[in-house]
Formats: sequence, C-alpha cells, structure tokens
Amino acid sequence: MLTIQDTQKDNSFVAARKQTEEYKRLQEVREQNIPWKKWGPYLSDRQWATVREDYSQDGNAWNYFTHDHARSRAYRWGEDGILGISNERQHLCFAISLWNSKDTILKERFFGLTGSEGNHGEDVKEYYFYLDNNPTHSYMKALYKYPYEFPYDDLVEENQKRRNAKYRGEEHPEYELIDTNCFDEGYFDVVIEYAKKTPEDILIKITVWNRGSEAHPLHILPTLWFRNTWSWLGDAEREKQKPSLQKVANNVATIKAHHSELGDYYLYCQGDTPLLFTENETNNERIFHTPNASKYVKDGINNYVVNQELDKVNPEQKGTKASAHYNLTIKANKPQVIWLRLTDIAPDQLPDANPFGSDFKEVFDKRKEETDAFYQAITPSDFPISDEERQVQRQAFAGMLWNKQFYYYIVQDWLKGDWSYQDRKWHKIYPSDSLPDKAQSDTRKFNSKWTHLHNEDIISMPDKWEYPWYAVWDSAFHAVTFALIDPDFAKEQLCLFLEDWYIHPNGQLPSFEWNFSEGNPPVHAWGAWQVYQIEQDMYGFSDKDFLRKIFHKLNSNFNWWLEVQKIPENNLFSGGFLGLDNISLINRSHFKTDDVKIEQADGTSWMAMFCLNMLRIAIELGSQDPSSEEMEAATKFLKEFLNIANAINDITEKNRTHLWDQKDEFYYDILSIVQENLTLEFPLKYRSLVGLIPLCAIDIFESESQEYQNQIIDAFQSKFSNPNSLSQLFLPGTDFDYLRGKYESFYIADKHNHNNNLEMYLSIVDFDKLQLIVKKLLDKREFLSDYGIRSLSKVHDPNSEFGSPYSIPCFMKDMYGSVLPSRILYEPGEAGNSPVHTGNSNWRGPIWFPVNFLIIDSLYKFHDYIHDCLGDEFKVEFPTGERGRNTLEQVAVEISKRLIRIFLPDESGKRPVYGDNPKLRELFKTHDGQDLILFYEYFHGDTGQGLGASHQTGWTGLVANLIYQVGEYNYLNSAPS
Repeated sequence: MLTIQDTQKDNSFVAARKQTEEYKRLQEVREQNIPWKKWGPYLSDRQWATVREDYSQDGNAWNYFTHDHARSRAYRWGEDGILGISNERQHLCFAISLWNSKDTILKERFFGLTGSEGNHGEDVKEYYFYLDNNPTHSYMKALYKYPYEFPYDDLVEENQKRRNAKYRGEEHPEYELIDTNCFDEGYFDVVIEYAKKTPEDILIKITVWNRGSEAHPLHILPTLWFRNTWSWLGDAEREKQKPSLQKVANNVATIKAHHSELGDYYLYCQGDTPLLFTENETNNERIFHTPNASKYVKDGINNYVVNQELDKVNPEQKGTKASAHYNLTIKANKPQVIWLRLTDIAPDQLPDANPFGSDFKEVFDKRKEETDAFYQAITPSDFPISDEERQVQRQAFAGMLWNKQFYYYIVQDWLKGDWSYQDRKWHKIYPSDSLPDKAQSDTRKFNSKWTHLHNEDIISMPDKWEYPWYAVWDSAFHAVTFALIDPDFAKEQLCLFLEDWYIHPNGQLPSFEWNFSEGNPPVHAWGAWQVYQIEQDMYGFSDKDFLRKIFHKLNSNFNWWLEVQKIPENNLFSGGFLGLDNISLINRSHFKTDDVKIEQADGTSWMAMFCLNMLRIAIELGSQDPSSEEMEAATKFLKEFLNIANAINDITEKNRTHLWDQKDEFYYDILSIVQENLTLEFPLKYRSLVGLIPLCAIDIFESESQEYQNQIIDAFQSKFSNPNSLSQLFLPGTDFDYLRGKYESFYIADKHNHNNNLEMYLSIVDFDKLQLIVKKLLDKREFLSDYGIRSLSKVHDPNSEFGSPYSIPCFMKDMYGSVLPSRILYEPGEAGNSPVHTGNSNWRGPIWFPVNFLIIDSLYKFHDYIHDCLGDEFKVEFPTGERGRNTLEQVAVEISKRLIRIFLPDESGKRPVYGDNPKLRELFKTHDGQDLILFYEYFHGDTGQGLGASHQTGWTGLVANLIYQVGEYNYLNSAPS
C-alpha cells in the first residue's frame, strides 16, 4: 500500500519527467505545433516484395518485385534505405549506401530471402542494430555490420538446399549470415547518428570502424533522393510537380533539393567530395526490356561506382537522386568520421559560411545528454533494476522508435493500376500482361472490399523488414509501450485505425495488407485503456477526450463482432486465425461455413475481454453523470459479457459438447460439422494459448468515493429489474454473499455492503477454474518455461517421457483427410514437422510476448480481487509440484522476470536470446565491447533463443514495460509502509 511519502515520491517522478528537455519538445509539438517530428526514421527497411508494389496476376509479391529489381525499379508506394530518414510524407529521403569494392552491387538496402527462398520462410540476412532514439527523433543512433564481401549467392543456394531437404522429411536449421563465415576475415562497423539542432536542421555523423587486422577500402555514399511521385502523372503535371536536386557552388560539396510542397533543403557534405546525380526512375531496359524514359535511371550511381560505367550519372549534376562519393581506405581499429548536414538553411545564411562550425559537436553532445536524462526520468534511479536491464529497456525503446514508417497505400488506386501519358499515348507503367483488367489474385480479391482505405501516415511497424506493414492487433501492443515515452503518439496510433478512411463502413478494422478482411483479436479497447492509465500514472494527465473519441469509434467495431463473428444459437464466437497463425490443428479461417464452423475458446474470450474493456471506458466516461450516454452503453457491454460468460462455461446442456472440458479441466475449441441431419461436435483437445486466453477476460472496478459507487450500482441494478433477465442468474439480490465472488466469476456490490471500495468484479474464469488452469500454467511439464509461458503445452512433446502429439480420430481423417493434418506436436523453435497455415511464425511451443503480457496483467487483477476477498492466504505452487508457494502477484512478477531474463547475461555471460553460438555473441558487440540486443518475434520455448523476425521490437518491445513494472514493484515493496 502506498504511503503519503510514496505518493509524494511518485508525484516527484512525474515532475522530473516533465522537466526534461525532450518532454518540453514533445509539449511544443502538442501545444505549439512545432514540427520536431517532421523528420524521422520513416524509411522502410524493405519496400520490395510488398503487396503494395505487387501488380501480378497470381499475387506473388515476392517474385513480382524482387531484391534484384529494387536497385533498378522505382517504387510506387514508398521508399527503403539503410538506417535512413525522411520527412513525414516521405517526399525527400536520406540514407547511406556502401560498397566494399568486392560485391557486384552497392549496398543500398538490406538483403534477405523471400518466402520461397528461406528454409523457414522470409528472413532478413543482415546484422543491424537500433542503438538509440527519442520520441522527437532529435537524437538517433544505429549500427550496421558490413562484411568485406557479402555472401549473396551462398545464402540463397544453401538455404534452397535446406528447403528442398525439408520436403524430403529432413529438418535443418536456417542458414544464417554468421554461418557463412563472412565476418571471419573482417568487417566494418558503420555507425550513423542524427541530431536535430532545430526541427528543420539535422546534423548527421557517420563513423566507420574497420574490425579487421589490415586496412581495407570502403566506398561510403550518403544519398539524398525524392520518392517518385511524378512517373504516374500526365506529361503536363509531371513536369510541373517533378522535384529536383542539383549541385550548388559552395566551399563544401552541397546538394540543393527543391520540392513544390516541401520547399528547399540543402545537404552539406564534409570536404570537396564528388557528387553523383541520376533520376529515381525505372531502368525499363533492364527490368522490362523496353526503352527508358530518361537517360539516367535509378541504378545509375550503382553502375557508375561498381561497374565503372561513367556515362550513367548526369554530368550536368542534377536529377532526383544524388550521392556524395567518399572513396576511402579505412585503417584497422581507427575510426573514420564523416559529417553531413540536412537543413533548410541556404549557404549564404550559414554562420561564417561553415555548415560544420564549432557547435556541430556540441549539438550532438547536448542531444545525447538530453536523451540520457529523459530515459533516466522514465525509469527513475530509485527503481532497483540493474544497469543491464536499463540497457535492454533503452534499446527496446530505440527499436520501437526506429520502427516508425511512412505507410502509403491507397487501395482504390492500387486496384486500378497505374498509367502514364507519354508520347501522346497512355501506357501502363507495369507491363500489360502483369496488370489484369480483372482482379484475379486472392490478395486483390480480399482487398477489393476495402476501396475506401487510404493509408498515408506514419505508423509503428512490427518489423520494417520482415513486416513492413501494420497488423492491427500488433499496433495496440505497440501503443502500450509508446505510452511510457510518448503518449501522444500512442493515442494517435490507436485513433488512426478508427478514422473513416481506415475502419470499414461495416465496423471492421483493417487487419494487414495481405488480407485486410482477416480477423485479428479485438484488443484495441484494451490498448486504449492501458494507454490512458499509463499516461495518468507517468505524466499525471487523464485524457478523457481521447477516451471519449475512441470509445464512440470502437462501438461500431464492437457491433461488427456481434453481427459477424457471433454464433447466434449459443453466444459463442468464431473469428478465424485471430493472429495466432498455426496454433490450431486446422486453418480456422477456412472453417467458417454453414456446414463446418469452429466455436473458438479464444475468439469467445477475446470478445468477453472487449466487453470488459468497453465497460471500463464507459464507466470512466460516465463517472460524472451515471445517467449519461456512456453509462447507457455500459449496460449493453455488461449484458453481453454475462451472456458470453454463461455460454463459455455452460455445462448444463447434455446434448452438446462444451468449451470447458470437465475431465481435462481446460478450455478447447469445438469443431462443429453438419452432415445432413446430423451434427458432430468435436473438441480439438490440444492444450495451447487458446485455452489460456479466457484468463484475460477479467476486470476489477473500484471507486474512490462511496457516493460514486452507490450511483454506479444503482445505475446497473436498475437495468436488471426483469426477473427473466439473464443477469438474475448472477445477481441474487439481497441474498448475494460477498464471498461468493470466491466461487463465482463475477461480483456486483450491494450498495449497503462495501468492502475496500470494490464495486464490481467480472471474469470468465471462476475461482475453481482459475486454480485448475493456473496449475497447468505454472507446470514446467506444461506451459511454464524458464523464459515465460509457452504457446503449446509440453504434454504434446513426443520427446518427453510424459508427452505425446495430439492426433485426430480415424473417422475425422476419413472425412477431412485432405484438409486436416493428422496431428499437432510441441515444437519449441521454428515450425518443422507440423504444417504451418500462415507465414513463417510458430505458435506451437515458442514464447510470445503479447499473450504473456496479457496473462501477467490478468494475474495481477486476480490477485487484487482475491486479496480483497481472502487476504494473502491464497497462494499457489510455483512451479507446480514444488514446495514454493506464491501469491498471484508474486507469480506475475516472476513470469515477468523470466521474460526479461531472455535478454540478460546469465552467470556465464551468455544471453539466452542468442542461443549457444559463441561467434554470434562475439560479433554482436560494439567496438568498445558493449553487447548489442536484438528483439525477435518469438523465443524458443525451452532455451529462450530469439526466432523469427529479428527486429520485431513491435510487441516484443513490451519488455520495456515489464522492466518498468518489476522495477516499480520492487521499489514499492522496499519502501517503508
């Protein structure tokens, strides 16, 4: 319990955060519209092979626009580059290009394998690290490790061999960049830093370390270019709107950028280095074997530097793409530094006509110090957490901020295709045989229902290489982490998906670009409430305007779930794959017909959680006026929750199969098959996160004042006067015993019988089921790993003495053998033996941060309720079967620590995230020996090794929240009370 001294200390934390210079800049953005965020890391790490750039008939985006095309082919919907920046509309872009003098191409973008090339799907084959960033991007730092020779062919060929072997039943690990030994001879550490002197004046520092034993040549090409917005226009408009870059006479190499909307900018390059100019336009001769519209094309600088084709750059030194060319020899272990400056200040306005004056270094030092102070205030030094944990948290925040991207996709225009008026004729920009008149690919069919969708915004990406497109349920988790450091951006992200040009007229939120109609868990309301609370706690501000705006928008999404995903006859829900990819034995998105459907334990629970989140927001908004519109809506959400809670737990009807299995004491999906007049209901009895999601449908409602509590109770109880109402099953009136909350899954206080301000407790899982599920949750032979909660229980591990795969009965194989795999088994790493229904992710054993975070949040809530009811006497075995007993709060903290432990060095100095690979551990260090951290998509269920996308700070960034929560818990429990 907080004392007065603790509360004062907490208030001092809030004040300290508001006193930082970075917070003041955020305040200037919010209150004065000063554009500190205008420039940021908004370039994608991969624009090629995206749905947006795909105009093929078969919808194979990976093959239509390849990495090999990317250097020669203008993008239509965005730009990519190495550790670069752009303005918020991505008119003007800056990034670094490199050449080690051996590769056959410039390193202009990160390389990776496509979905058909990789042994386990698509995968970036580069090592780069987001080291630092702050919310206004006034200081940013990142590192790329560039080999003396990059093994492009080896990566493709060896992974193809392993992929072919996989089809023969042989299982091999992914062939990674470290396995090629390309770093053994030596490599370059290329560090890029940005510091904003003003919102429009960006200082850039490139530092290169040669991590070999001898000097080695390196070409460094800082590159400035315009996104191609003109090739898709008619002749007259094209000439009018086409921007320009040109060399400006000056005492240092200078490029002037002119854009009709953006204005004039200048890139100052240290020294009198050569400047190379070309056009950011497609090399039609190379790609399509048709004449070029311009003599100078996108790959002109590549061909000039690598192939010595001197006529490929414009001698007039103008164009829409330009590079400064530093041809250097880097000595071993001696840094080479290059200074640049991108600014709106013209040469004749510079002090002393010197863009790199005495204040250049001072600005970097100042912005770095201000960023240090900001993060120190975020997680105060009073919190007893280690320096290693602070480093992990800092890099997690950096990864979140670097993963912002300008996302551009106007679906209606994409469906029509692009035309250009040239030589008094209309031509399709893409070959006519590649752009069908009728949509034929699945993706085009799916997205043709979303013609209103107009994406042109800065959006937090899951991973800017592996997933350079938003996924709507990921975005809710991203917002929860952003709320710690930039609640304004967190709120903007959540509201964005509810704008009329995003949300479908029927109320559905867009899922992701491969299929906007695919179902994702409805966690937006949960994210909104989390963000609201975090901003309140961290910055002392309760933004009810945000809450009100998002509440009314989410109402339509709530209604869509009721109308589309609800199974009318039983108040259960389907939903499809719901973001859990291959967690099911079957592809749940394909079994949604009148003859075959799935009653989903997770889909039903997600909807119950949605009800509670909306109820929570409604009560908060109606706190001043219980007769308000919001309180009227709250009654609807309460009723829907009670319906769902009854349906998912109902075991009274003898003629049907139930989601709660009394024998196994777990929740399962039900596959329902209609054959003429016979209905078969078949429980899919494998223990997975699907059966744990019901834990997340819990909330506790407490009021600070007796008067307010009485008003809320009166408002609700007045709605349930009908004795036939379903609510009467749970509201026995004056006979209701407070302690029945111990046995039932909800409690609504009587206004004459208060206890600790507890007003209402609602949960799908009652106390008895809670104990049964938690027993499995905390069992090391089931879900509990040393590194968190597994996605599939080890009872399905064929390699353990107590485990076995789950197999479907013979009659199911006979009926649906062609579409139903025969079994599901525990696979703690990459998916191998079991079919994968979508993508390259694996939910059959690995540890995933988002659901772990939700489970931890729920355990805190169960503890709070049980503590109010029973006191500290309620404890559980942790781990199950061992002597230690802990409260659910202590369990939540210990699971959090296990997740954090993935990134921390163990007793031997090894970080579990990197597995048992000494070469990788040695490589993943800075020049001064600091360990580098990557935040993977998911983690091995037994070892904690990072797997999948390697830069998915997105929802794995939740580790920053966990570090904060554990630090706060330790601080509060060490404070005098």
